[in-house]
Amino acid sequence: MPQFKLKDGRELEILDNGINSDSAIVFHHGTPGHASMWTDWLESAASAGIRAIAYSRAGYGTSDRHPGRSVISINSDIAQILDGKNIDKFVSIGWSGGGPHCLANTLEPRNVGAISLAGVGAYGVDDLDFLEGMGPENHDEFGAALKGEAVIDKWMQDNAGSMKSVTGAEIREAFGGLIGDADKAVLEGEAADHMAASMRSALAVSFDGWIDDDLVFIKPWGFDLRSITKPVFIWQGDDDFMVPHAHSYWLEKHIPTATLSFKSGEGHISLGIKYRTEILAQAQSLLK
Repeated sequence: MPQFKLKDGRELEILDNGINSDSAIVFHHGTPGHASMWTDWLESAASAGIRAIAYSRAGYGTSDRHPGRSVISINSDIAQILDGKNIDKFVSIGWSGGGPHCLANTLEPRNVGAISLAGVGAYGVDDLDFLEGMGPENHDEFGAALKGEAVIDKWMQDNAGSMKSVTGAEIREAFGGLIGDADKAVLEGEAADHMAASMRSALAVSFDGWIDDDLVFIKPWGFDLRSITKPVFIWQGDDDFMVPHAHSYWLEKHIPTATLSFKSGEGHISLGIKYRTEILAQAQSLLK
């Protein structure tokens, strides 16, 4: 996968669907995740004549680690990608752990809006119980993260190794209690193979990106959601045990420009698979 060189010497994996345009969609993957998870979306965007770019967040795949990063740190990386790709206007789309990062992008001057797909809310706030409704694996994982980097590092070594080699036939079992019936129904065949391949790519070098994401989510994001002035569209299902629907209600409450599309019966993964066409159309409308 092509590498993009940043000013501080780090490199990021990057995918560009090749459409000739100075406006684009920038995709932020989940936790754990990898740029390759968006390949179908990039192809669909290309078919609609929309330029689209995806990247692997610091520490994932062959993207270099950025120790101590916070959510707002992503804006420096994205700004440099925009400069390098001659992008004057963009919409940010983030799934799951990519949700906060796409929201941070609304503070970048070239951003015209954000779309958060089952995006995580903030930890340690009075009006959101971050872990309530999550599967048991998330309780264990974030419990380790709260004890510090050394503990979450060991937790990854002890518990996440199977994800480094997971296959499509194994992906549903690997997710365990983090997926419900809606997600199990779509995680089969090509979709399961694609998800598993993306996970293998994300963790091929190390767990660093996953570890750093977990540490990022339990500290302040570095910006105030109430300062967002760009349009924000939030998509969420209620059969979601990775990011329960309370997170999206919380985001809607705290973002002045937010519009929530709540899809009853959809899960964390099925949401993006079933509503891709509508979400891309929403992004295209923002770019116009």
